[in-house]
Amino acid sequence: MKKEIHKRVEECIHCNACKRKCKFLTKYDICIGDSEKLKALAYHCYLCGECTRVCPKGIDGRGLILDYRKEEVSEGKYGLKKRGYSGILLEKKNYLFQNHRKAKGCKTVLFPGCNFPAYYPKTLDKLVALLQKEGIEPYYDCCGKPIEELGLTKEAEAIFTRLNQDFKRRGIEEIILVCPNCFYHFGDKLNVKITTIYEKLSALNIGKKLSTEEYECFFPCPDREDKRWLPKLSPFLSGELSEKKNLQCCGMGGCAFIQEPMLSKEMAESRSKEKKLISYCATCIGQFARFGESEHFLPLILETGEKADYSHSFWNRLKHKFY
Repeated sequence: MKKEIHKRVEECIHCNACKRKCKFLTKYDICIGDSEKLKALAYHCYLCGECTRVCPKGIDGRGLILDYRKEEVSEGKYGLKKRGYSGILLEKKNYLFQNHRKAKGCKTVLFPGCNFPAYYPKTLDKLVALLQKEGIEPYYDCCGKPIEELGLTKEAEAIFTRLNQDFKRRGIEEIILVCPNCFYHFGDKLNVKITTIYEKLSALNIGKKLSTEEYECFFPCPDREDKRWLPKLSPFLSGELSEKKNLQCCGMGGCAFIQEPMLSKEMAESRSKEKKLISYCATCIGQFARFGESEHFLPLILETGEKADYSHSFWNRLKHKFY
C-alpha cells in the first residue's frame, strides 16, 4: 500500500487546483501532493472527491486519503476512540438500531439506511405503510460506509458478509434504497437486486410531481459526477432541475465533522439562500436545514410536509429499532 500511495503522490505538479476547490486544503494551505502533512490530517478530510474531479493529473485524492486512514489503522498508531469516534464505532460497527423483524418471508425489502429514519420519521412511516400494501417490509440496518471511511476495511467487509448471509437466509432478492450513499457504497458487493425508492414509487404510480423552478439541487458527493439518480427522479420533476454550484460538501462527509466542527458549520452555512435547496440525501439536508430552508425530495413527493428533525435524530432511530 505504501509504494502505491507514494507513486500517486509523486505525480502531483502542485498546481493547487485541488486547494482552490476544497475548504479543508485551503485551511491548512496544502495540496494533495503534500503527502506528510496530508497524512497527518487524513481524518480532517471530508472525502467529497472534489480534489479528484479537478486534478489535471488524475490523482484520486479521495482514494489517497482513504489509503492513509487504512494505513494508520493497520499500523495501530492512533486509536480511533482517542480521535473522538467512540460514538460512531458503537453505533455503526454492528448497527445499534438494527431491526429485521418484519422482513421475514419478503423477497423485496425497504432499506432506509441510517439518516433518513433519523431525520424524517413521519415520512418514513408513510412510505413503509404504502409499501406494506405491496408486500414490502422495512429492513433497518447500516450499509457500513462510515466504518469503511474510518479505515476499518475488515470490519466493513464483515458488514457486507453479514448482510449477504442474512438476505440469503431470509430469501430476500431485492432491496429498495432511499440513500445514495448506501447505493454507491454497496455497488456490486451485495448478492441482491438494488432498486432506488424513486424507481419503485414511479412503478407504483405513487407520488406528487414537483415544480423545479423554486429549487436548486445539491447533488450528494458520491452522485455529483455521474448523477445516476437524476433519471430516477425525473418522473417526479415538472422541468429541468438546476444544480447548486460552488458548494463543496454539506460538512458531514468522511466523518471529518468530528475533527473540524467549525469548518463543517462553515460549509453548511456557505450555501446561497436565493433559492430553496433540495436534495435526495437525508444527511445533506439534515445538515443544511440547520442553516436555511432545505428540502428532501421524499417528504415533498409524498406530501407529508415534514422538515428535517435534526434535534431528535437519536430517538427517531431508536423508535424504528422497536417498530
